[in-house]
Amino acid sequence: MTPSSAPLDRVQLGHLRHFDNLSRNLPNDWSLMQGKGQGQDDFGSYRFQLAYMAYALALTHRHRLPAAPGAFRPTFQRLIAKMLEPDVWLYWRDVSRGGSIYNAHMVDQLHEEWDPVVRDNIMYSAYVQSMAHLYAYLFDDDRYAEPGALTFRYWSFFWGGEERRFPYDQNLLAETIYGQLVENGYLGVACEPNCVFQICNQPAILGFRMQDLRTGGRRAEEVVEGYQKAWEQFGRLDAGGHYNMMISADTKEVRPNRMVAPWVDAWCGALMNSWNRDFVHEHYPSQVREFLVPGSDGAISVRSAPAMEVMGQRLVNDTCDFGWVAAWASEMGDAETLSGLLTHADRHFAPTWRGGGLYYPRNDTPAEQDGHRTDIEPMSGNVLLGYARLNVPDGLHGLYNQPWDRAHFTDPALTEVDAVEVSRAEFADGVLRFRLRGLDRAGPGRVVIGRLGGRGEWTLRRDGEVLASGVDESVHHGGDSGGRDVLGGAGGLELRCPPGPPREYTLAVSR
Repeated sequence: MTPSSAPLDRVQLGHLRHFDNLSRNLPNDWSLMQGKGQGQDDFGSYRFQLAYMAYALALTHRHRLPAAPGAFRPTFQRLIAKMLEPDVWLYWRDVSRGGSIYNAHMVDQLHEEWDPVVRDNIMYSAYVQSMAHLYAYLFDDDRYAEPGALTFRYWSFFWGGEERRFPYDQNLLAETIYGQLVENGYLGVACEPNCVFQICNQPAILGFRMQDLRTGGRRAEEVVEGYQKAWEQFGRLDAGGHYNMMISADTKEVRPNRMVAPWVDAWCGALMNSWNRDFVHEHYPSQVREFLVPGSDGAISVRSAPAMEVMGQRLVNDTCDFGWVAAWASEMGDAETLSGLLTHADRHFAPTWRGGGLYYPRNDTPAEQDGHRTDIEPMSGNVLLGYARLNVPDGLHGLYNQPWDRAHFTDPALTEVDAVEVSRAEFADGVLRFRLRGLDRAGPGRVVIGRLGGRGEWTLRRDGEVLASGVDESVHHGGDSGGRDVLGGAGGLELRCPPGPPREYTLAVSR
């Protein structure tokens, strides 16, 4: 799959900037990220927002800006760091004890578990695992393979006793999840105790695939084969043609998508397309048409299932239906549906620019007086609508099945980016083409063009005019402004990028 040749537009760049802004929030600052649900145990929780921001970065880097690792690496690191914060995973201490309608009978068998990845909880552990292995693959960097690189730590002066500390790394975490999968006959690992959801086992498969791309292993292939066989007797789809939501681990009772909730099909389909494309594409048209609500002038909305009544209580949570259908449509390459959904979002979800970033703020009001849906939660508004705009058709499928060759990681690239907006970056036929705009956060931005060692002579142009030339990492000649805007060094060429309109650059190498 070749990179998208069109540069990112203002709206796509706004979504990336919003992801970056959220990643920079101080520890324990979850501004704009709190939804209707309580306790971080529903579908709009911090862990899902963080993970799918990282997935959106991965898809954008892989398919749109492959020669700009420096534009994504720091944000990705910050998202992983936030994923390890106690606010994200401490819900497991309570959820691990059971007591829901699906595991109430197991309460006496279960105990309070502080380690958030040692058993069950695939709805968290698989995301940490996949984020770490995505990072390793995309950036050719094994920092999360170091012992203790993924450590879950909690201590409070007021309660909880001694520090809880659970050191993992990307490989130990993968082994832990793999061991649970094998123990469960490849059917999957539970989210809540006894509840094996199809959806949350898909990220683990993606993580195993990224690990295989680094190691040459075949674990993802093994897991997929085992998963397919394990589900054959139950069927991935229910009688209505929708994805079965979950299976009870003890009784093997399958829970269908009884409410015909959009999030079940959309979330599962978008992720499963990574390794099961033909199946997902076959069922998509009949599934999605049950959820769409046509509007005026090309707009399309999504209908949500009525809120469930559980144990005498009306369930209040974030379904993220609208956002997941948009993400699903983007993966399916359904441009008409995606365009209609984004049209509705821009009309009725109050698109907001903040700190250079674009998002749709939370709104709990179901609809306007004219009946148009206005309900939107942070998972959709912060993440999924941006994810959908940044993705390409079969984006996860391409990430999974069409890996970069090793040459990619030695080709010239923008290896460091600071206070600069990158809307194009690709290397082909000996030319690095990129488009930059300085953000003026505190003076000129900075970009390092790395991996020039052994490339011989090069010529750097800006808007067609020669800016500088040289050999390997050395600058031999600067143009009109090249002497002050381009510096050579062992790490590559350091390019200063003053604020202003976007500028087009090319760097041609001789070998």
